[in-house]
Parts: sequence; C-alpha cells; structure tokens
Amino acid sequence: MIVKDPACGLPLDSEKVEFKAEVRGRTYYFCSEHCMRSFLERPNIAYFSMEVGVKSEVPTYSGGLGVLAGDTIRSSADLRIPLVGVTLISRKGYLKQEVTAEGDQLEYPDEWDPSNFMDLMPAQVKVRIGGRDVKVRAWLYEHQSLTGGVVSIIFLDTDVDGNAPADREITDFLYGGDDRYRLKQEIVLGIGGIRMLEALKFNIRKYHMNEGHSSLLTLELLSQNGMNPDKVRNLCIFTTHTPVEAAFDKFSYDLVEELLGNEFPIDVLKEQGGTEKLNMTLLALNLSKYVNGVTKAHMEFSRKLFPRHHIWAITNGVHSYTWTCRYFRELFDEYIPGWANEPELLVRADEIPNDELWDAHLRAKKDLLDFVNTKTGAGMNFPALTIGFARRATAYKRVTLIFSDTEKLREINKKGKLQLILAGKAHPRDESGKAEIKEIYRIRAQLKDEIKITYLENYNMDMAASITSGVDVWLNTPLPPLEASGTSGMKAAHNGVVNFSVLDGWWIEGCIEGVTGWSIGPPPGEPIEEAERRSRELQDLYNKLEYLVLPTFYKMRDAWVDMMENSIGKVAYYFNSHRMMRRYVTEAYLL
Repeated sequence: MIVKDPACGLPLDSEKVEFKAEVRGRTYYFCSEHCMRSFLERPNIAYFSMEVGVKSEVPTYSGGLGVLAGDTIRSSADLRIPLVGVTLISRKGYLKQEVTAEGDQLEYPDEWDPSNFMDLMPAQVKVRIGGRDVKVRAWLYEHQSLTGGVVSIIFLDTDVDGNAPADREITDFLYGGDDRYRLKQEIVLGIGGIRMLEALKFNIRKYHMNEGHSSLLTLELLSQNGMNPDKVRNLCIFTTHTPVEAAFDKFSYDLVEELLGNEFPIDVLKEQGGTEKLNMTLLALNLSKYVNGVTKAHMEFSRKLFPRHHIWAITNGVHSYTWTCRYFRELFDEYIPGWANEPELLVRADEIPNDELWDAHLRAKKDLLDFVNTKTGAGMNFPALTIGFARRATAYKRVTLIFSDTEKLREINKKGKLQLILAGKAHPRDESGKAEIKEIYRIRAQLKDEIKITYLENYNMDMAASITSGVDVWLNTPLPPLEASGTSGMKAAHNGVVNFSVLDGWWIEGCIEGVTGWSIGPPPGEPIEEAERRSRELQDLYNKLEYLVLPTFYKMRDAWVDMMENSIGKVAYYFNSHRMMRRYVTEAYLL
C-alpha cells in the first residue's frame, strides 16, 4: 500500500518502509529517522474553536465560524502545518430544522454517534465547575490530506460515567441553553482543552483562539506561568469575528464565581476581562500578542471598538478543493494543473475555453435544480436566472431585502425570468431570524404564480456546496458593518458563480464593479443616514438586477462567461484558506 510521509509528503510503500511509529492509536510511516523525529517532536499550534465543520454528517458547526475552522484544518493538512484542533463534541448538534407549510421553524436535536467517525482516547482530565469535579474525555478525529499532511482534532466530551446528569449534558448542544450552560461549555473548552492536550502529550508552541468562546484557556496558561501575563501573551493568538460589542460573550461575576469558585483569582479576571462583567473577547484581547480581524474593514471597525489594542487583518478564505464542484475540479485539473494545493494558480482561469466553462456551470446547475425539484417539488426551470441566498437566518443578514418591493420584482421578472433558492437555520432563541423565514414563506405564496421561490430546510455543508456551485448569481445583503467577513460568496466564486452583494466584509476587497460581479448600495464608510442608505440599496439592487444582471445573463452570454472567469481568476485565486494559513504562519505562528 502506498502511503505518504506526514512530515515531508514523500510517497512510500508501507510494506517496505523502515521507519514507522504508533501515535495515539494510529500508525505513521516515514522516509527517514529525521522525518520521524520531526513529526513526533515538532511543536504544534493548538487551534481552539467552539465549532468545527469537518463534514455534514458530523453536526458540530452552526455556520460560517465552524466551516471556516474546518477549512483552516483542511488547508493546514494540505500545507503540512503542524496544527491540532480543539472543540466540543456537541453530541446533539446545533439543531435539526423543519419548516412548516406556514414558515414556522421547528427544532429537534441532531443526534449522531461519534464512534462512527472518530476514536475514543483513553485519557481523561477534570475541570472544576460549580464546586464539582467534572470529568472530560476526548474523541480523536484525524484529517489526512492527499499531500500526506495530518491534522488531529480533539473533540471534548463530558458524557462520562461518574459525572452528575447535568454535567454529562454540558457538551450536548452547540450554542444551547442559557448563560450558565454556555459558561460551563467555555470552561470545558478553554480550561479542559489545555489539560487534555497535555494529557495526550501534544507539544504546543502557540494557542490560537478562533473567536472568544475559548478564551478561558488564558486563565489556565496564567496559572501555569506564575500568573505572568507577558508570558501568556507570547503564547496566544486571537482571531475576533463578532463586529459589534453587544454580541460579545459576557458573564456576570456572580455566575463566574459560582461556577469557577476560587480556582482563579477574581481580581485577575476583572483586570484582564473587564470590571463589570467577564467579557470573553476582552480577556482574549488582553492576553494575546497577535490579534486579527477577518477582513480589512473588520480590522478598522475592531480598532474603533478596542482602540488600546493593535489589531491586524487576515482576510478569511475557503478551502478551494472542498468547495469546488466536480465539474470545475475536472476543468481546473486539465487547464490549471496543481491548482488544488496552489489555488493562486487559478489566476490563469482565462486559459479555460468559454464553452467548457459554461458547460461545467450548466452541469452543476442541473444537479442543483434536480435536487431542489426532487426535494421540494418546486418546479424550478433550468433556463431561468437562478439566484442563491443561503446562510444563517438572522436579522442582519436581511434575507428578505430583495422582497422589499414585490411589485418591482414582478416588473423585473417580466423582462427575464427569475427564481430564488434560499436556505438557512435560525438559532432557537432568535425570534427575528425565525420571523425572516416566515416572511419568505408568505412572499413565496404571494408570488407563487409568477416567481419560483424555494426554501431548503436543514441547511448543511453538503447543501451549501450544491447551492454555491449551481446557482447563476450569489446574493448577499447584510446590514453594514455587521458582516465581519462572510465566506459563502468565496465558495460561489470558485465555481464561476457571479456575486451580487452589499459592500461589506470580504466583498469590499473582492468586488471590481462589473468585472467580478456587482455591488449593492453605497460603500459602508459613506456618511449618510440609515434611511437614505436603505433607499439607495434597494434602488441599486432593483436597477442593477433589471438593467445589468438580467440583460447580461440572457442577451450577452460571452460577457457573462467573462465574469464567471473573473470570479475564478480574480476572486477565487486569492480568497482561499491556503493564502490565509500562509499568512497566519508567517505573521503569527512563527513569532
């Protein structure tokens, strides 16, 4: 059997190899003693994230943050970056969504069996929560790249014999429960995660916190480093995503003292995490030497929120191979060999013949429409301009913005047929997000004889891949500046899908008007009243849809395919997680 050396990537015959080693129940093969020692002794980056999206069947993610974490791990394996992920097992998932005929979202546990996907490790650690010792065990998932690189992910689990019933449920639901439940989860993730890495004998160089949920790890590091904040800062990296101060995780000190007791001095917590409440973002900021936002615009906004902190920008990306559908993979393999591990080569997309590019898109579109029609009976028409909008259902994403003037939408539809495919889950406590879904169902019924609209329930990674590759236009209408980054449009661009989006997050950097897609409304920095901004957004949305998008799609096919080509060669070549991870390595991990 041919295997690859995880240190250098060299292909080896496992029957003839001289050097091999058993590590945490797995056998690895090496071309030399040097590579074996390098792999066994190398220091790792510990990447902490409350959610990680490894595949649809493992529902340990809710949306973009978890999918980004999964892409981080996939690119790290491809590039053989020594990284280990730490997250929670989320045994009952985020939620399994059902939407009634009236548009009401119903939620059910999304239960799954970790033993079908990963191995239970023998190690256990304890964390002190509410005056009790809570046992934590770990499941090991290994992502192995075709390059030979391997990244382990540690899934922390409190469903352990001997734990109290309430403690066994701590790692059940992703983002479930109240503040008490969430703080318990963050204790397990941050403090338990550090202890588990030590129990499993991982050699850790730096700790990277993907959002503030894991920032209690800084407390454990403080206790291990003589309460010296400078030493801890030199160990920690923090990526902030939330662009509004009101959305940061905060816990009352009464609750903190109740659950953490006197294990960590309260005066240290207040000094590093805020005097009124324990602010998890502030805790991470104060105890990390390298801090970054996820786009240039988000960096600027975060600097205003936290003026005493120097915040850098590393714009997010997506894992190119994962999010490119098979038809475009085949095209890229033929015309741009090596693209999968060097996505920057996609800049050569103009070498692909237009007819082959268009044919690949039509095949992806057919797959999507066949799936939608089979699943929903929507009767989607293949020739019609198909617009996609799929992401977490919450008010600031403004999924219903395009339906603000249904009469105008009807007029536009008479000039060229439109149809819309929508999807997304609302958090169980997000009533405004649920209201957005219900409003879509009302509008769908109102327009049913004119414009086909479908809402796909139980949105997941597989569905995201199908929609982002199969629609003609990717629509994104967030309320600026609340889209810190967004990555769905990057996935669409990898498949030649044209973006049509509000200038927020990554699209400020990716949009070349009329070349890579179209913008909606004024730039976020323009000082205008909110009512005026909304008016201009709607005017822009409808005018460009009517006078640019529709005519180009229906009457100027060559110009449309040129934009598809630009989506690949001017967007996908840059907005990928390989570029993102190379920057993390050179700017944060090696410091």
